[in-house]
Amino acid sequence: MITYSFLQQYWWLLVSLLGGLLVFLLFVQGANTLLFRLGRTEDERSLIVNSTGRKWEFTFTTLVTFGGAFFASFPLFYSTSFGGAYWVWMLILVSFVLQAVAYEYQSKPGNVMGRTTYRRFLVFNGFVGPFVVGAAVGTFFTGSAFTVNRAAMGSADLSQLSPVISQWANAWHGLDALANPWNWVLGLAVFFLARVLGSLYLLNNLHSDTLLPRLRRQVLVDAVPFVLLFVSFVVYVLTATGLTFDPASGQFAAEPYKYLHNLLAMPCVAVVFVLGVVLVLAGIARTLLKAGSTCGIWYTGIGTVLAVLALLLVAGWNNTAYYPSSVDPQSSLCLQNSCSSEFTLRTMAWVSLLIPFVLAYIAYAWYAIDRGGLSHKELEGPGHKY
Repeated sequence: MITYSFLQQYWWLLVSLLGGLLVFLLFVQGANTLLFRLGRTEDERSLIVNSTGRKWEFTFTTLVTFGGAFFASFPLFYSTSFGGAYWVWMLILVSFVLQAVAYEYQSKPGNVMGRTTYRRFLVFNGFVGPFVVGAAVGTFFTGSAFTVNRAAMGSADLSQLSPVISQWANAWHGLDALANPWNWVLGLAVFFLARVLGSLYLLNNLHSDTLLPRLRRQVLVDAVPFVLLFVSFVVYVLTATGLTFDPASGQFAAEPYKYLHNLLAMPCVAVVFVLGVVLVLAGIARTLLKAGSTCGIWYTGIGTVLAVLALLLVAGWNNTAYYPSSVDPQSSLCLQNSCSSEFTLRTMAWVSLLIPFVLAYIAYAWYAIDRGGLSHKELEGPGHKY
């Protein structure tokens, strides 16, 4: 029998999977940060832009779907974070909108701003997008400054109902997340991971005797800070104190080593996490140690999805506050106190059965777009170019 609790766990699993896919697809942003660093001629820059230009819609669509899934399944998180920490989400949105505009208009006739300006928009999105996404996810573990007035949701007196359920405790509205160094650590880890993924993707997709050696060296340049930052954040998480929700009393209690306990209590999640980390490192090592290897993106990409999936499951499953409040622990959000109604979750669960078909279509479209890779000769043809 499908229970309400099962539906809550199921939808957190789907949201976490979308989060893992989003981080993997940030290779578009990571590759774009290398546009001027590795692209030394117009032909080389055009190769990079047209390679990432074939995939940017996947990233943008996944970002929107991730936000939509969160809104539909956990509306109280959406209203609390998106309504309170709006500067963070607006910064993410603006950077991705600039990306879309840049791809569309950089090669338009009569472009008064110049192609270089629009390409700098791509670089801006490449730096800001992954970092801010990582810092925002970091608040799932470090907490945010908000309060929730639950009485406003359940009052029988209509005069006591308030359109404002959640309030931010300061005037920074999300930018205060940057005051926590661990959010910086995760943000920078995601940024360098995106750069590693971007280099691996370009290695797999491009046919260029001049770019490929530079890309292979760039993998090492970005892999070192990524590994150091990621290991530091994982050690912090596994030794951190989290909040445990008691369904009987509806109260939160601090629990030392909460996330470590979650991993030990959920061995399948622990296996997924370890497998993900191993695959990420295997893709990097294969690229660096095996001359001519270009398939590292698939090892590291799949590993990224699995590792991020496991981290988000650790943050939300096992009666854990996935969005802890740093000013009022009892205002924290968990699956049980922030989800949609059972009817909504059940209805959406039937719709989610279409996901495998959508993924199959994406895989086919990916294969059709990337079949044969991309070279200078292909860009000279009559096809669409960015």
